[in-house]
Amino acid sequence: MARLVVIVPAAGHSRRMGQPKLLLPLGDRPVIARLVEAFDHPSVLDVLVVTRPDDAVLAEAAAAAGAVVVRAPEPPPDMKASVRWGIDEMTKRWGAGEIDGWMLVPADHPVLDADLVGQVAEAWSVNRPPVLVPTHDGRRGHPTVFGVGLAPEVASIPDDSGLNWLVARCGEAVEEVELGRPEVLLDLDTPEQYEALRRRMDEQEG
Repeated sequence: MARLVVIVPAAGHSRRMGQPKLLLPLGDRPVIARLVEAFDHPSVLDVLVVTRPDDAVLAEAAAAAGAVVVRAPEPPPDMKASVRWGIDEMTKRWGAGEIDGWMLVPADHPVLDADLVGQVAEAWSVNRPPVLVPTHDGRRGHPTVFGVGLAPEVASIPDDSGLNWLVARCGEAVEEVELGRPEVLLDLDTPEQYEALRRRMDEQEG
């Protein structure tokens, strides 16, 4: 079984939502709690949620859900910076040979679940490629799995590029796995998306 650490960049400002989207309720708990709980799977050793230094409310909610909170010493300017803080914490907590890879999932993917996480982890375990990306209808989604050997490479990503630069550099070694699960694509950016998802959750859990 793969030994994976999850890195969740959660230092955004929710500008399109107009309010802190990770604290919005979905069913009986906030978005961030739903996401953290999705990684309750034997392959996952840690869930590291990277927050801004001043976001105490989000940090408290993530910790209450069972995550390890990584409070960046300064507001990360982009997701890549958040991932770097997450990787720094991962390497402090886990030594060489103790983990096999890391999962990247943006914090606004609230409908992932442990079954989906297990499917991704098991698919990666077959060949252990440098990068594995789940897809749906030919579109790439999350969580993406990176082999642990790529962790130091995040620091070498050019200033004007993001994590996709690292994926592209792996070329044909990147594996895709079609899961038949649209949840890998669903993110949460606007009030309209939130209302639609909230109604869906109410119907499922009502």
